[in-house]
Order: sequence, then structure tokens, then C-alpha cells
Amino acid sequence: MPVLGYGSNANPSKVTWLREELGLEGPAVVLRARCEGFSAVWADGTRARDGQRPATLAAAPGVVEEHSVWFATPEQLRVLDRCEGRGLRYRLVRLHTGRVVLYNGGVIDSVLAYTAGSKKRMPTLVNGRMVRCADVSQGHAAMLRGRPALTDGLELTEVHGAPSADDWPELLFVYGTLQPGASAWHLMEPHVVDSEETRLPGTLLDTGLGYPALRPGAGLGVPGFVLRLRSPEDALPLLDEYEGEDYRRVRVVLPDGRIAWTYLWTAAVKGMSVLPDGWDIHHIR
Repeated sequence: MPVLGYGSNANPSKVTWLREELGLEGPAVVLRARCEGFSAVWADGTRARDGQRPATLAAAPGVVEEHSVWFATPEQLRVLDRCEGRGLRYRLVRLHTGRVVLYNGGVIDSVLAYTAGSKKRMPTLVNGRMVRCADVSQGHAAMLRGRPALTDGLELTEVHGAPSADDWPELLFVYGTLQPGASAWHLMEPHVVDSEETRLPGTLLDTGLGYPALRPGAGLGVPGFVLRLRSPEDALPLLDEYEGEDYRRVRVVLPDGRIAWTYLWTAAVKGMSVLPDGWDIHHIR
């Protein structure tokens, strides 16, 4: 699961500390990322164990910073929860503000992040302004005198319980009966926050059963919609059951670099005709 690393969590020595102090196990897979539209800023409170001022996140339109993305296992995430004091000092969220782009161009949509969960972890305001970690060293940050901001300005969804890798991402590419206006849209609509048209490389075929089959590949691509799910942990199990054994849910890369789920056809395609213009949402079997 992709977790944003900023502040001390972006320091490689933090991994060593987590191993020695909190029992972190397994390889730490961490990639550099360009982060747009939000910033690591100094929090209002200080840490009890060393008196240092920790970092937190805040919306920052127009700002670009380099941080990292840690692809954490569920066990590693539980260690991070302990380290960050999830539920006390920080909360675990899906971050919708800004944009996170990996060094290879991949876009991490709705990255997991630890943001302020208490007043002492809200951004500190000095002369009415937040203080970016990039502008003031941690040594000088401990001497800042300010007051906590009322909000960090972030658009986010708080994660409740233990997130699963099967819940990420919260984007879903649909191309057949689950499209807006199609025959099964009523199953999707309660779970969808927004939608936009796009295409996915591959071939669409007519099963003859009232729904299409998607096979990955090259070409101009299959037209469809990318949907943002309100709660993937609620929606995806229902969709898995709806799609049945002939489909498999996989992650795919959209033309703009974002990662989304979609359902690929896994059964035989012999005798099926190609649908070059996509699935007609008014199709009647």
C-alpha cells in the first residue's frame, strides 16, 4: 500500500530506527516522488521523547516538493501506526489534495498519509502563516512560537480500521454494463464520488451474453469511464461477486499515469466479435 513519507519518515535512517525500536520486518520499498499542491510544514506541538517539533501536512497550492512513497505491507503499516500514534497524534487518511508523481512518471492517486489527528499536530501559524519544513531546519523549528491552525486545508478521507492492499486504488475503470447510464449502473452509483471518460489500451469483445469482455493489449484503446469510489473496501467485494468467475480484478495504468482497478475477461474468446467503438450502454441482449 502506498504511504506518503515526509518529515522524518523520508529519512532512510528512520527505517533502521523502526527495525531496532518497533520490530519492523521485511524490505522497505521506497520511491522518490514529486508532490504538488501540498507541503510538509512544522506542527504546533513538540515530541515528548526528544522535544523536537514534528512535521505535518497542509494544502499548499502551487507548491512542489520532493518526498517519498513507501509501498508498505500490512505488517509494516501497523508499525507505522504505532510510530505515528494513529488515533492520538495523527490519523491515517487517503489524500485527495494535490498530485503525487513517481520518478518514472507513475501517478499515485489518493496516497495514504498520516495527517494531524490532534491540535498539537496541526500546522503551527507564525505571524498567521504556516512554516514549511523546507524553509526552516528542525533545529530552528523547535524555537518557533506560534499557534495551531484551525485547519490544514487538505481534502481527504479518513481510513477506519486496517486498510488492505485490495482496497487500493479507489479508482475503477468500467467499460460495459457498469458505465453511467448502462444496465448495471444502479449497482455502482451509490458507491461513486465522481466519474470521467477515458480509454484503456486493449480490445473489447462481445460475449453474446449481454456484457462485454476486455482483453489487455495495444491499440487506440477501449472507451469507458474511470470512477472514484467512495469506499473501495465496501464497493469492491460487491463488484467481485457481480463480475463472477470469468473476470479477474487487476490494476492497470491509465493514459495519464494513474493506477486503477478494472475487470479482465479470463475465459475463452473464440468466436467473439470485436467492438471497435466500445460497449453501447443501451445494448439489449
